[in-house]
Amino acid sequence: MKADLHVHSDYSDGYDSIETILDQAKKNGVEMISFVDHDTTDAYPAAEKFAKERGIIIVPGIEISAYDFKRNRKVHILGYNYNYPAVHIGELCGELLRRRDDHSWIQVETLIDHGYTIRTSKLKKSKGEQPTLYKQHIMESLTDAPYGSAEYKTLYRALFKGNGICASDIEYIDANLAVKAIKADGGLPVLAHPGQLDSFDIIPELVKNGLAGLEINHPDHSEEDQHRIKSLAEQYGLFLTGGSDYHGNYWIPLEVGHNLAPEHALRRLV
Repeated sequence: MKADLHVHSDYSDGYDSIETILDQAKKNGVEMISFVDHDTTDAYPAAEKFAKERGIIIVPGIEISAYDFKRNRKVHILGYNYNYPAVHIGELCGELLRRRDDHSWIQVETLIDHGYTIRTSKLKKSKGEQPTLYKQHIMESLTDAPYGSAEYKTLYRALFKGNGICASDIEYIDANLAVKAIKADGGLPVLAHPGQLDSFDIIPELVKNGLAGLEINHPDHSEEDQHRIKSLAEQYGLFLTGGSDYHGNYWIPLEVGHNLAPEHALRRLV
């Protein structure tokens, strides 16, 4: 079975609707999918309905924007097969979504104060189904340049990185609390793309709090990353998973099913 267990829709920072993504998955022969929108499980009911119509299996999912406060770095925690509506996850992530939305609107005001033209109609359309505003939505309101183009990258770095006027960030959730919340809702916590974020060092702590798996197949992972992840999974008795990290036009050009979960992962999820 072909399974892409890392897909983002317009319920968070993905570009496409659930139906558009599922149509692409069907075309590409993907039989199982998980929408892991950031810090929200709101996509699950619609995903389940539309996937059933297309004969695709849906795995309840989420990607929690967390943090390793000991090492001062971001850590993303995937959660699978939680019991919807996932009360513990909702309680933990609700405040985070509010922080992100408030912070994004402050960034919009900052840009306007500095003379940038914000196309508010474009901004509202970009948000899609999710009430939370993301940097991707702000960028789309500023430029028509495609993600990955020199124009887009230059503008993004100038505004949101280094000494940019919008370079500040929000306070994220402790990664250990994210793992515990997923466990409390009956789910399987998985460390997302540890090679991308260099979040290997926190794995022993997360395991003590209930970490169940590691994401091995990801577009940003090198062969060296995959080898290290496989070794750590064997050391700590964790299962391996994977996916495309699909964001549509808001990330690198790839399709649903570009990366797939290892076959053995499916036995933990079906």
